[in-house]
Amino acid sequence: MITMSHSATIGAEAHAEPKAKVRNLSLDRARTFLTLVVLLHHAVIPYTHFGHTDPASWIGFDMVVLATDSFFMAMFFFLSGLFTWPGIARKAPQVFLRDRLLRLGLPFVIAAFTVIPLAYYAIALRENPELTFAAFWWKTITVGPWPSGPIWFVWVLLAFDLTASLLYRVSSHLVDPGNRVSLRGFKQPAAFWLMLAIVTIIAYVPTLVYFGANRWLEFGPFSVQASRILLYFAYFFIGVSVGTANFDRGILGADGQLPKSRWLWVIVTLIPYCLMWCMIYIKREILGNPGVLPHWYQVFYGTFLVLFSASILLAILAFFLHSKTPGPTLLDRMQADAYGMFLVHYPIALWIQYALFDYGIPAIVKAAIGFVLTVMLSWGVTAGLRKIPGASHVL
Repeated sequence: MITMSHSATIGAEAHAEPKAKVRNLSLDRARTFLTLVVLLHHAVIPYTHFGHTDPASWIGFDMVVLATDSFFMAMFFFLSGLFTWPGIARKAPQVFLRDRLLRLGLPFVIAAFTVIPLAYYAIALRENPELTFAAFWWKTITVGPWPSGPIWFVWVLLAFDLTASLLYRVSSHLVDPGNRVSLRGFKQPAAFWLMLAIVTIIAYVPTLVYFGANRWLEFGPFSVQASRILLYFAYFFIGVSVGTANFDRGILGADGQLPKSRWLWVIVTLIPYCLMWCMIYIKREILGNPGVLPHWYQVFYGTFLVLFSASILLAILAFFLHSKTPGPTLLDRMQADAYGMFLVHYPIALWIQYALFDYGIPAIVKAAIGFVLTVMLSWGVTAGLRKIPGASHVL
């Protein structure tokens, strides 16, 4: 039981002034690890039932993609929110806006006009080998469709950051309730997990029922999955709450209970993951894989997805918080280039898959080649781009 005096202490700590951003080795490694998960996701998805765009496939990649698609972007938003409140607090509004536009807005615009058309040209060329890139690029930006690929995350994060800035001007204490739960989570991670699960179920399940899983809101290169926009904002805002004050005494404290119970969270994560597979079996084998799923199905599947996402978030962070591996590790060396790798990797991944398409080799081999080359080439391209004067302030 939490005593009244301890509760009062938590309440006071939740109102502490945000501190300036400091490097956190565990979170830096977790963020870089997530970047590699994104690259892995795009390396294996052509060889799955869901994204079967190559003659070769392997059921193991379906297991990977179900897991990654169900959590990694939500976790990115959570990590992105952690240092947002202190950043807003120590900067004038116009400075914060300028920095966000430089760090997020400018890369999005550049990538939308270059990286994304180059990536999707590989797909278009498979359908029409005579198509020139100039013709494809012009049709993309004038007639459309103009897909955003993975960079949709960048403009949505920019929108969330600007929303957070406005909310901070309304009241800097809006995040205090979430921060109090984070502080309790230092000793009771389950309390934080429960809050995260309840909030995200409320944010996600009704929109999933209304929009379905496959609808995207699109305007030119600006797109976002309709059913997940509130889910992502919930993760972002909860991340803001966790990072607003007394970070080392909250759910992500390295000396807290979360890293000590890391294997328990692995077990907790497996339960909703297996239940999602049960729902997929019901959809395919019992319901006949209908185009429109019944509402009850969406409610159950959406709930299991949210529980899995919340659990694996804590499980992954628990392992990184527990790790005492001295640096520099591979993740440490890659950390400065991780954002750039995220921005530039997509055309590299798709063109490697295009090159491997006609080879009759196993899906595992194709995916392994694609993943390793995508990591190496995107890292090399980013390192080269960061040598351009001023580029390191953006990438």
